Amino acid sequence: MQGEHFDSDTETEKMSAPSDSSSALSASVPIATTTFDLEKTTSSRPQGSRHEAALDRTITSAYDWTGPDDPDDPLNWSLAKKIYHTVIPGLQAFVVTFGSSVYTPSVPEVAKHFDVSLTVALLPLTVYVLGLGFGPTISAPISESWGRRAVYVWFFLPSLLFTMGAGFSNTFAGLVICRFLAGTVGSGTLAVGAGSNSDLWAPIHRAVASSIFLMAPFLGPALGPAVGGYVAMKMNWRWTQWLILFWGVLAYAITLPQKETYKRIILERRAKKLNVQGPPSLVPPGVNKLRFILVVTIARPLRMLFTESIVAFFSVYTAFNFSVLFGFFAAFPIVFRSPYPEIQIYHFNTGEAGLVFLGIGIGVVLGTLIAIATDRLIYRKKTLKRQAQGDFMPLLPEERLYAAMLGSCLLPIGLFWFAWTSRADVHWIVPVLGTIPFGIGNFLVFCSCILYLIDTYGPLYGASAAAANGLLRYALGAVFPLFTVQMYRAMGVAWATSLFGFVTVALLPIPWVLYKYGPRIRMRSAFTPGK
Repeated sequence: MQGEHFDSDTETEKMSAPSDSSSALSASVPIATTTFDLEKTTSSRPQGSRHEAALDRTITSAYDWTGPDDPDDPLNWSLAKKIYHTVIPGLQAFVVTFGSSVYTPSVPEVAKHFDVSLTVALLPLTVYVLGLGFGPTISAPISESWGRRAVYVWFFLPSLLFTMGAGFSNTFAGLVICRFLAGTVGSGTLAVGAGSNSDLWAPIHRAVASSIFLMAPFLGPALGPAVGGYVAMKMNWRWTQWLILFWGVLAYAITLPQKETYKRIILERRAKKLNVQGPPSLVPPGVNKLRFILVVTIARPLRMLFTESIVAFFSVYTAFNFSVLFGFFAAFPIVFRSPYPEIQIYHFNTGEAGLVFLGIGIGVVLGTLIAIATDRLIYRKKTLKRQAQGDFMPLLPEERLYAAMLGSCLLPIGLFWFAWTSRADVHWIVPVLGTIPFGIGNFLVFCSCILYLIDTYGPLYGASAAAANGLLRYALGAVFPLFTVQMYRAMGVAWATSLFGFVTVALLPIPWVLYKYGPRIRMRSAFTPGK
């Protein structure tokens, strides 16, 4: 290639990674310079000055925390302040993902209103989910340049405005476009929420906050139809968008008083206030900034998805599980509302059919509690035991897989349970109860997967691996509802759901195999720390 040349992997290996970054870009972008700039700054003043010590402290404070008790470090904030800043990404993530599914009970009304087929009427759902997958490629660089708060404030508000546009749409094309844009800009919190938790909590205390945040992308879609069903039945489809807007405005009002938590941005502002040079640029000297961002946020995750076996297999696993959840948005109305003559089972109304998603919601909550308990009883206990013996090395990443191994067994149990009990001669509560182990397993596999990827690839490449996982997860999730109706009508409820179950059985060995052979696989990786 002529002109400027930049190889992301070669260059970043020569640079040290930030220790506190977890967003899609922050955990992947290295610090490009060393203490040379600090030495250059301090050497420019007369030696022996009586202000020398004070100047040293001033300049150093613009490069790093002044010590473990630095009051500007979010780790040292009060418990109430940390909880408040932890709630913000979880609340926004819940509203954004709730917005994906609250629309689904009104699909028949939308189809009739705009004179389109039921499959076409699902497009506002699928493009919204697609936006959730691609949006982080925009929001992650914004987070690096202007901080976490900028994403929560600048991205969430336009999402609400596009939601308002969707509610006022008088054409189907306008509805689809507004929903896609609402999902795209609203997904910013999904990209940087984990980074905020890393800013606020030390690793040994981070599991609870991370589990609660990771719960939002599953709990939101599960509760959406439960609420949207009665809204669509009592009002009309536009009120599903007004409902998103109402909760979104409330979440946005709670967001506004927050402070910045990202270390580099805090230090930059401190340096500006002290009128000294701040932290070095994230972009290596001589490298085009736009190209560097594109490499880090898009090219590297895609490369890891196709070249790293750990990323590929776990991403396919979690993406399929997540897609089945979104496929149920089209399947559950077939089972419980029976709109097609060939499938007559329970004959619920729109509101009642939406309530069956609460089974998955209960499963997600139980999965969160199990994930926290697993961390406390196994991972944290082993860590404290090693530290008591003077060994402060982190545990192997495979210690994160216990929850996934449990979840991998629960997924097919829940799917086969639902498949073969969804019959007119079986009470409706029985298949609904089958969705609980599915919800537990889905969350456990996902939560364990993300922690395993971050522990495996470290702060430098861990977020790129997680970004690859998210991109595939939402891309497949957007597609599944489009063929689920046809599949269930052609195969029937039992065999269509069983097909999903058979796939989860085929994918079940992944966490077990990684637990046994993960260390060998990691040794061959070009992206693990030290390579």
